Amino acid sequence: MLVLVHGLPRATGMGRQAAGLLPELAEHLASESGWTVATGTLSGVGGSTGTFSASQWRRDLAAVIARIDQDGGRISLAGFGFGGALALAATADDERVRGVATFAAPAHLDTWCGPAVPFRQWILAAGVVGDEKDLLGADELRADVMAVDPLGAVASIPPRRLLIGHGTDDLEVPSSDARDLLSAADGRAELRLIQGAGHQLRADPRMVATLLGWLDRHR
Repeated sequence: MLVLVHGLPRATGMGRQAAGLLPELAEHLASESGWTVATGTLSGVGGSTGTFSASQWRRDLAAVIARIDQDGGRISLAGFGFGGALALAATADDERVRGVATFAAPAHLDTWCGPAVPFRQWILAAGVVGDEKDLLGADELRADVMAVDPLGAVASIPPRRLLIGHGTDDLEVPSSDARDLLSAADGRAELRLIQGAGHQLRADPRMVATLLGWLDRHR
């Protein structure tokens, strides 16, 4: 079983669409690979109720993993953007997850977030907030994201399988972050740099081919 984990968009109002492409991608991956592929819509995204926080999204993903585990079989995760960092943290926390693939995942969340107050304003504008009174204060919200710690998480994942994918022309998360994740994993990961690709990799056919190849090698 593969679980796809969406990211956290920066564009105004895009929170309601952050998971929109994943069902189509899941169907394609399932058809081509023979894997069962699931998607989840985390709190505040799409039709999901609630409000974003990193802790809440970690609980959401843990609930998805627990539900899938009831059906048996091996579980792997594939996350995009911040969803990749989240997938690393979930894998580090849960031995039931046997592999993880990340695409355009930030390694340095302090840089990715930026200052606390603008970050909170970004979250509000993105549309992942059900009720503003439920949204954490600026400093607490940023600290909660920082606790995900992708570099610390990725170090604990090998020898479980690990794929790190990134576009060389990503303007939101530099491709050097992928190399930093690889270094933190002591080199025990597959690194795939997609030439000329930007941050939005979910519909890039080269990303799809990379992920399908990884799935095929780890049946």
